[in-house]
Amino acid sequence: MSFEFNEKNEKKFKDLLKRYPNKSSLMLPSLWMIQQQEGWISPESMEYLADRLETSPMDVYSVASFYTMFNLEPVGKYHFQVCKTLSCKLRGSEDIKKYLEKKLGIKAGETSEDLKFTISEVECLGSCGTAPCVCINEDYVENATPEILDEIISGMK
Repeated sequence: MSFEFNEKNEKKFKDLLKRYPNKSSLMLPSLWMIQQQEGWISPESMEYLADRLETSPMDVYSVASFYTMFNLEPVGKYHFQVCKTLSCKLRGSEDIKKYLEKKLGIKAGETSEDLKFTISEVECLGSCGTAPCVCINEDYVENATPEILDEIISGMK
């Protein structure tokens, strides 16, 4: 399996090259483009990006693996990211995680067999004042409750 940017992302990459004096500055936006294009960041895409940025695949991997926002494995169509830090824990994120596991029939760190759902536990989502927070794909569900998540999930099935 090989990877390369699609036409749209290739254009974005070239435009970004003009804006940044150092190619390494394109690491984060390029990782976002890869993830938006493929749904995750594969080892092949990391090698491709390393070549484009004139760095090592390990440098790309170290950045991609540092941030929980980047998926290093394929995820389901609906990716439930449950905050596991203190503010959310104190406001019930553990109960939210257990609810999602029961409702979706998978554990945190797993993807459903039909590739529809993934549950992940992530570091702070930056929404401590509205904890517990769950991010579904790129949308935040603040003050999350089983009832709110039930309504959202019923619209997905």
